[in-house]
Amino acid sequence: MQIDINALPPSIQYKLLCSTVVPRPIALVTTFSEASGDNAAPFSFFNVMGENPPVMVLGLEVKRHNQALKDTTINIQETGQFVVHMVDEPMAQAMNICAIDFPTGVSEIVQAGLSLTPSSVVRPQRIVQAPVAFECEKMMLLDMGPGRKIAVAKVVMMHVRDGLLDLDNYHIDQQNYRPVGRMFGKLYTTARDCFEMEIPSHAQWTADHP
Repeated sequence: MQIDINALPPSIQYKLLCSTVVPRPIALVTTFSEASGDNAAPFSFFNVMGENPPVMVLGLEVKRHNQALKDTTINIQETGQFVVHMVDEPMAQAMNICAIDFPTGVSEIVQAGLSLTPSSVVRPQRIVQAPVAFECEKMMLLDMGPGRKIAVAKVVMMHVRDGLLDLDNYHIDQQNYRPVGRMFGKLYTTARDCFEMEIPSHAQWTADHP
């Protein structure tokens, strides 16, 4: 089946993309505003895009019901700083609460039962309960069209929960990490059912496939 995706309404494009590009990592992002204080919101249009410098990208969208910019977008535009937190199984429900469109003056961080602590480099605080956190500084903010922006940022500091990182080889203990991924709609997934595949060298491949 061939689909001319650009000929479809944006809502259908969104449905097709989000239901096929899965699972996606979830970024629970904290930002700060002098006017309204600390903010937290989850995003699954997100990923790491390189090293040297370490780069992360965050897909930002407007609010569906009124097309207004989200607080995260406004704060990144104003301050250029944010903190990305990876979401693990114990944090899943709190992340979901942070997605609620609370009225101005109500802290989603408090409602979700999360705690903040000062970051090392950036002004937005980081979430204590997160297994991994990345302090980020904006490199550029790209306007991708109606309702969409992409923040490209450099990671300036990383935090990992004690016991997760083996400093001898810099491996993360995946059994204890237990990250959560986004599928589509109300569906999420865990990373418990993993399997290994080793890429053979060309010489190995040709020896096995004469």
